[in-house]
Amino acid sequence: MRGLRRHSLIGYAYALLHFVRWWSCRPGVDVMQFCAEQFTESTLVDYVRDQVNEVPKPTPENINSRSRMVRRLFQFYFRQDMPHAPYLIQRNWYRRLPLGYGPGRPRTATANLTLKVPQRVVVPLSAEQVGRFWRSFRTSRDLAVVALMLLNGLRSCEVLALTLDDLLFSESQIRVHGKGSRVRLLPLPPETVRLLQCYLKTERPLTNTPYVFVSLKGRARGAAMTPAGLRSLFRHHRVKSGVAPANPHRFRHTFGSDMIRAGVSLPALMRLMGHAYVQTTLIYIQLTPQDVFAEYARAVAQIAALEQPPL
Repeated sequence: MRGLRRHSLIGYAYALLHFVRWWSCRPGVDVMQFCAEQFTESTLVDYVRDQVNEVPKPTPENINSRSRMVRRLFQFYFRQDMPHAPYLIQRNWYRRLPLGYGPGRPRTATANLTLKVPQRVVVPLSAEQVGRFWRSFRTSRDLAVVALMLLNGLRSCEVLALTLDDLLFSESQIRVHGKGSRVRLLPLPPETVRLLQCYLKTERPLTNTPYVFVSLKGRARGAAMTPAGLRSLFRHHRVKSGVAPANPHRFRHTFGSDMIRAGVSLPALMRLMGHAYVQTTLIYIQLTPQDVFAEYARAVAQIAALEQPPL
């Protein structure tokens, strides 16, 4: 377990506890006699099938995670792969010949027992929801946090990791440390610059911490803001404003959709959001049918203007 984060260890423990409880309820099974002969892929199929019939039904992500945990547990305990069931869970695929003629030679590969995970569709916030949530804040610090997520598309961890040296006010830029140790420079809108300068001059207490956002009151006054503190802040303002779906990640989705509506190209948006692949950026873009129709009408108007003969 060395190298795993705390929440990963907790998730692994809960998944293992769920499997042990299920295994102990099977007829004729002794929990203390966990042997390879009793456990095959057919047992894993039964485990997945019983989870599908649970009430409330767990998500496909949870079921797949538990199945992977059981396979790894078997490999760790018995030092071998899980034995196949009487019906082999497999798939056939064909490799084409070098010249491209014929179907090629059939090959067999063992398929993982996983459920299909539906694609998550995160609906961005509307202008009315953003306005209500924005008006519930009173301090420049909190307004600056929301502005960095809404106008720059920063992740919550990127906001908390900002240091004073990352604020390049003279150049109207901000240095962001993203995933995979990737650093990117983003432009700072004038509204965000004013909020940050007001917070630094009037609200931020004297402290030695290099981080930009710190606690303003309580025992932790002057200490760097924690992820738990940020979640508590958003939780409080969701209740206060009545905007239930408002969370840091949804603001990031709202930023992506707003940028596309404003005409920002997909490669530029990928750089702004700090993605390594354009497929990841596409997940953050949710356009309404009205947006698609407006883009289509604008493109048709441009084509029609180009095809008109000169007078």
